[in-house]
Amino acid sequence: MKILISPDAFKGSLTAMEAAIAIEQGVHAWDDTIETVKLPVADGGEGTMTALVEATNGRYVSVIVADPLGRLISAQYGVLGNGTTCVIEMAVASGLTLLQPNERNPHIASTYGTGQLIQHALKQGFKDFIICLGGSATNDGGIGMLRALGLRLLDVHGQDIPPTIDGIFELATLDFLNWQTQLAHCHIRIACDVQNPLVGENGATAIFGPQKGILPHEIARVDAALTHWASIVEQHLHIRLHDAVGAGAAGGMGGALIAFLQGTFQRGIDVVLQTMQYEAHLQNVDYIITGEGQSDAQTLYGKAPMGIQQLAKKHHIPVILLSGMIPQHAQQPLRAQFDYVVAIVDGDITQEAAMKHAAAYLQQRATKITQLITRAAT
Repeated sequence: MKILISPDAFKGSLTAMEAAIAIEQGVHAWDDTIETVKLPVADGGEGTMTALVEATNGRYVSVIVADPLGRLISAQYGVLGNGTTCVIEMAVASGLTLLQPNERNPHIASTYGTGQLIQHALKQGFKDFIICLGGSATNDGGIGMLRALGLRLLDVHGQDIPPTIDGIFELATLDFLNWQTQLAHCHIRIACDVQNPLVGENGATAIFGPQKGILPHEIARVDAALTHWASIVEQHLHIRLHDAVGAGAAGGMGGALIAFLQGTFQRGIDVVLQTMQYEAHLQNVDYIITGEGQSDAQTLYGKAPMGIQQLAKKHHIPVILLSGMIPQHAQQPLRAQFDYVVAIVDGDITQEAAMKHAAAYLQQRATKITQLITRAAT
């Protein structure tokens, strides 16, 4: 028997690779003759760069950049095994996890550091980019990134506007004199599942702003700032971002990538599976075990386990969903898609215990499911 082990990260507990190792140990605890292949995945958010670099035997490049609040940090971007594709993960330079809860302040948080990563890769000659959005601490419309790439944002007096949300209201014109012109020759894929527009009741600020620190009474003003930004972009580039699908991703970073870098959106898990050449690993596989920290109704709409299930279905390979927690209301819909649905959290194991001892419990569950499928095969 051959089992392909492809979990996403169990956020707050295990990386995707750590989860894969725990599952593999559980499989071999029952039968160490079973052939296992670990191929951890991600869905375009945090951890995607690592998954792609490791799967393709690529490498990392470290760069000193600004974090969301302008402090210097060491961040990395990935180079895939082909030597030509660069993976930029927004969260490593502009992510929420870089800040303490009391530091969250989207009024001043900037995507400048992500732009610095792109700029560094450009200077190294890279033209093929995968940019992963997710986990951002910012709501600046991608303006910080654009500034790092040479764009100047000027007021009516020809002076640079302040690098804040309030500063956007002073914006009158864009100056492309120092813009990185080589971007016109680049291919930019945006790995992201968010389809929200830039502004409005379903926009970046209203939907995602509160988790980044925007207070309810501030939403309207911040949204108005991004509306003004979108109008200036439309005047200069004749591209309307206000209601563009995906423009609201990562605090408006999606819109900046669409308008200024000609980026194209792809479902995150599709980018990952294509880049990994995942389908080539399915030969002679009897089962796939996938999973994530929590599986729910959202899993059915493009998260990593569902992307794997859809690809496996083409090859008639049964898929086991082994996740940390699965709410009761999601059990039936998930069982309709996956051959086995197993959660760590149940009547005996609490969520707190499952997160604290995730590897041990994941190993135990993997042993039980392996026992079940091997007995079913005999």
